[in-house]
Amino acid sequence: MYKHFFKRFFDFFLSLIALICLSPLLLVVTIWLHYANKGAGAFFFQERPGKDAKVFKVIKFKTMTDERDADGKLLPDAQRLTKVGRLVRSLSLDELPQLFNVLKGDMALIGPRPLLVSFLPLYTEEQARRHEVRPGITGWAQVHGRNLLKLSKKFEYDVWYVDHCSFIVDLKIIYLTIVNIIRRKDVGEGGANMPEVDDLNFHIRLHPEEQVKP
Repeated sequence: MYKHFFKRFFDFFLSLIALICLSPLLLVVTIWLHYANKGAGAFFFQERPGKDAKVFKVIKFKTMTDERDADGKLLPDAQRLTKVGRLVRSLSLDELPQLFNVLKGDMALIGPRPLLVSFLPLYTEEQARRHEVRPGITGWAQVHGRNLLKLSKKFEYDVWYVDHCSFIVDLKIIYLTIVNIIRRKDVGEGGANMPEVDDLNFHIRLHPEEQVKP
């Protein structure tokens, strides 16, 4: 009952309350990033697969500029990541705009993180079960290693969550997420903390904005 009804109710109610309470912070960060990103904008949008692999556009705070070299190529990630962006990432504030995705019903507060659309044909049948629920801002895999996990292990945790989703499990994930943020545990600040692509046998480069917390 919780998984199929009450979870969506709580997601909508809590994300609405969070957006109202955090609106001053969201406004300040938006303005701050707008100027820090030198005209590149404050938000980052990208298509991601949601429940039942239905594609939607995820929204996050943009933490890099779009500066290019003399040949028109983007500068290295490390040069485009601003001081403000590094701070926003380290505090996980870049995830907050996804509350709008939760409000719309594209995402949940808790669930498997939405990865790239390019991954869809590469999942095994078991791994693809991660799309049986709405993707989340945080999830079981994120509180058990996040950046440090191999993708195969991350997918195991995602499927475990699909099979064990409950109010108690969600409360535990919320608690562990808050603890990890306070401790700044498993939070990278550069652009190279990709999980190891071990037995999946594919190599897809994430957008620079997504490399720290895929």
